[in-house]
Amino acid sequence: MFRKIILFAVFFLSLTVVAQKSEIQLVSWNIQDFGKTKSSEELEQMAELVREYDILAIQEVVAGYGGAQAVAKLSDILNRKGAKWDYLISNPTNSPKYVTERYAFIWKTKHIKIKNRGKLIQELDSLIDREPFLVDFFIGDKKLSLINFHSRPYNKRPEAEIKALTHYIAENFTNPTILAGDFNINEAMSVFDTFKQSGYRACVSDTKTTLKRACNGYGYLNHPIDNMFYSEDILKTDSGVLDFIRICDNLEMARRLSDHLPVFLRFRLE
Repeated sequence: MFRKIILFAVFFLSLTVVAQKSEIQLVSWNIQDFGKTKSSEELEQMAELVREYDILAIQEVVAGYGGAQAVAKLSDILNRKGAKWDYLISNPTNSPKYVTERYAFIWKTKHIKIKNRGKLIQELDSLIDREPFLVDFFIGDKKLSLINFHSRPYNKRPEAEIKALTHYIAENFTNPTILAGDFNINEAMSVFDTFKQSGYRACVSDTKTTLKRACNGYGYLNHPIDNMFYSEDILKTDSGVLDFIRICDNLEMARRLSDHLPVFLRFRLE
């Protein structure tokens, strides 16, 4: 049944996200404990969910060998589905014990290129537990900077990290830029106000993205904390949350993939 839901979600998205060549389709996903615990079947389900997109940004990649291996396996599965994909994995973040993670990007290479292997933004190391991962992608002659970020938990005041990061982006980036990730707070919080005033817009608004452990008669969605922020020189044509669960009976199986839903953004570079 869950596999049928996955296939239905892919079919639905193939109708809604088929884009002109000038458009890019980006998905951001906090894949819980993304490493050796993910089975081949689970990686296959993930690949089916994202195969229609152009770039996948992943948070919560396990820092050890298993995380890099899982990213490579997912990229390999995608490569067998009709398009050529490549991937990048960050170094482990310079974080407190049990907090260290990696970030990853996987992308279709036909129209999207890179000129370097990206970097963790070391300038923010002292201000952010898991310093963000920056990669510049090139679509034709246009540069797109993608910043992948996973904040500290909501009970450890992620606002301070978000303030430091958004100020850094507003001050240092003049080309098209997207900040993607798990912020652990709602984009409606006042800490994002200055960032929005500088021209950045949220991909989704007050949209729940995390999964409960059980429905208990009140649905399966929990907190609106995953998002993407895009600069004013990016034209959004569509965005939303990829809800591949649909019914509470699928929740337990869905949580084997992650406790977060992916967020997607379709856009053009102006």
